[in-house]
Amino acid sequence: MTTTRNRYLSGNFAPVTEEVTAYDLPVTGRIPTHLNGRYLRNGPNPLGIEDAAAHIWTLGAGMVHGVRIRDGRAEWYRNRWVRSSAVADHLGEPRRGTPIDEQLDISPNVQVVGFAGSTFALIEGGIRPYELTYELETVGPCALGATPEGYSANAHSLFDPRTRELHSLAFRYGSDNVQHIVMNDSGTVRRTTTIPVPGNPYMHDFALTDHYVLLFDSPVVFSPAHLSTGVPFTWDDRRGARVGVLPREGGEVRWFGLTPSLVGHTLNAYERPHEDLRGSGTGGCDIVVDVVRHPEGFDIRDVGSSRPTLDRWTIDLTAGTVREERLDDRVQEFPRLNSRYTGRPYRYGYAAAVELYAPPAGPEDDRPDEGFSNALLKHDLSRGTTEAHEFGRDAAVGEGVFVAAESPAAEDDGYVMAYVFNPERSASDLVILPAQDFSGEPIARIHLPVRVPLGLHGSWVPGDDR
Repeated sequence: MTTTRNRYLSGNFAPVTEEVTAYDLPVTGRIPTHLNGRYLRNGPNPLGIEDAAAHIWTLGAGMVHGVRIRDGRAEWYRNRWVRSSAVADHLGEPRRGTPIDEQLDISPNVQVVGFAGSTFALIEGGIRPYELTYELETVGPCALGATPEGYSANAHSLFDPRTRELHSLAFRYGSDNVQHIVMNDSGTVRRTTTIPVPGNPYMHDFALTDHYVLLFDSPVVFSPAHLSTGVPFTWDDRRGARVGVLPREGGEVRWFGLTPSLVGHTLNAYERPHEDLRGSGTGGCDIVVDVVRHPEGFDIRDVGSSRPTLDRWTIDLTAGTVREERLDDRVQEFPRLNSRYTGRPYRYGYAAAVELYAPPAGPEDDRPDEGFSNALLKHDLSRGTTEAHEFGRDAAVGEGVFVAAESPAAEDDGYVMAYVFNPERSASDLVILPAQDFSGEPIARIHLPVRVPLGLHGSWVPGDDR
């Protein structure tokens, strides 16, 4: 009998089978005493796989992994499945809440955030977010960002630290419209703008500046023929790519053509005023957009086959042109920044060179250590340089999240946190790196009792007294 190995079910992708709670975690090094909060990360962790060869990684039920930090201690670690109706049924538990649409009741597996005093697991495509307790237990589906047309907060909702608003750019499967949804800091929808985008493209992320919302149209479009796969999108060679510029308060979108590609994730965007002949700064502006870009032919059912890079688009609103350039050609994803600089001019960005985008490797693989991608990257966008913190051949690393120091004196005054597999323990560590000594030794390694599979996105959620 011939068996087909699915890389997304083995090695560091392999799902864990138990939920674990552990207290007073051991630490190597010293956790900064001012850090008070939870480091949370979401990702696919499938239950009850019927056909391993056909399994698609991004369809696994969401599992959130969290570490509570306070007073220089790691108080607890927890991992919990996000209990959609199907997950609760599989676990033999009562269902949590009542979904709006049974067909769209899917366990959110993309992102987890803290907002308006609550914790939310997020996904996209019109699928409702799920609310979680502080200890990561499932409350049930919720109406965060919900609109009468059936849209809701998407996986890459963006919090604006100046206006205290949460923004979402939401799409729905099978719809030729997307919605820009703006919520106030209590989670109430304040404004929506409906934008026609024929073809129902896959719009996974977006960007904000002080005055604009940036939309990313791509050749990856809804495909009813692929509904049976669970990921009903495909690359359309006949369709181009473009970036749209929408005023934040609503209005018409200006579209600018681009080289065919898919934006995986946004690092940041900001406005750069032109200087007029008198130097008064009233001569229009450019919009600078830094993104991780997947090249032509991206296969959404096998995301790890892509080779994404960090690119910059400079949109000249006066001339109506876009300049495209490569910032870093190392394969990378999951870009992050100091979130205090969201939508503003900034200098530093962080990304991950992760095993997801490395060629599949087996136990007999004899490539040198540098043939494996397990590193966090720090980009100095002013100098055009990149530092790497390499974790080694078997030390799979996930997305890194920037956390500011107690009284930061500079943009990069803080830490980068990430889950990293520790092959010596066959379990994962939460690693805390000093952002200003990025390639140096970690400040602390919090030793978890289990392995955290490679996953998707997470957040540092500042703590309270719970």
